[in-house]
Amino acid sequence: MKKYINKLVALLTLVIVSTSCESDAELTVLKSVTFPAAITSSASKIVLTEDTADDTATTISWPAVVFPIEAPVLYTVQFDLPANTTGAKAWLNAKVFEAGNDVLSKSFTVRDLNKIATDLGIQPNIEGKLAVRVVAAMDRNIYSDPIEIMVTPYEKAVVFGEIYMPGDYQGWAVETAAALTAIEKGVYQGYMTAEGTALAFKLNTSRTWAEFYGAGATNEDLVRMDDDNLFLPSAGSYQIKVNLNTLKWSATPYAWGIVGTAQTGGWDNSTPMSYDHQTKTWKVTADLVPGALKFRLNNKWDVNYGPKDATTNTINRDDQGSYTIAEAGTYEVTLTIEETDPNTNGYPATAICSIVKK
Repeated sequence: MKKYINKLVALLTLVIVSTSCESDAELTVLKSVTFPAAITSSASKIVLTEDTADDTATTISWPAVVFPIEAPVLYTVQFDLPANTTGAKAWLNAKVFEAGNDVLSKSFTVRDLNKIATDLGIQPNIEGKLAVRVVAAMDRNIYSDPIEIMVTPYEKAVVFGEIYMPGDYQGWAVETAAALTAIEKGVYQGYMTAEGTALAFKLNTSRTWAEFYGAGATNEDLVRMDDDNLFLPSAGSYQIKVNLNTLKWSATPYAWGIVGTAQTGGWDNSTPMSYDHQTKTWKVTADLVPGALKFRLNNKWDVNYGPKDATTNTINRDDQGSYTIAEAGTYEVTLTIEETDPNTNGYPATAICSIVKK
């Protein structure tokens, strides 16, 4: 009898386990997932030139990857030299660009592709080959088969010079107007904080009114010696970019800020700083309480600075350190950072700050 009881218990256990397995969620990692078709590039042989830096060089497209469960799929695009795509270190040093959730293409400008090619070691004015693949990520990474494109990069010209931005914000005095620095041939970049309704300005090629640019058919168009003013979108801080090759300009919201438990937003929201175009520093006067303080860009953690040594005024990119505000009060905080061309050169390893109780 005992023998039969043991067999019955074993049988019941097997049935329960089988039923339990059938009712559990499916293990997606046991199912095959692939790209259903090849990825494509809108161009396969590309000669890059500095004069067309803002144009689209290529668009990488791919089909949707279907996973066994329904959830967003994050796609990224990777570039590398073909020689670096095999072996134990394959794609280890690839240049990676996030496209987004359920996005099926990503475009790259001439400037983007030139930096990718030169960073990977392709010499200027010499045709080289790039391997490209797409990664689909959900509960695991799925890789497309790579494709290859031919790219001839250019050597970025060393440029010097400035243009100037007289306007409402400083009484239209070109002698003291904000300067925009050349970052490429014919392309200038700088920073501006506008207050209230002081939004009108022009762009001058020297600190005189001998040559200037005003608005064209739209506010984004530039026309030489046109009396119509250009206008910032609204009060706030901006990164200004002017392209005299294409006669276009843009203003992108842009502000450094202080973040941490010493300021009102804690670690979630920064207190924005304003740009002083005369001293080329970011400043804020704020009521602080005892706590921690560091710096970040655009109220995000993508670019942030903290001190390795809090006894100095030097702050370091992506450092976890922070300053300790020991006493509540009103402080003037400044940030001086070399951000000549963040879009292509990134941000510097260090910057300088000051925190002074008033």
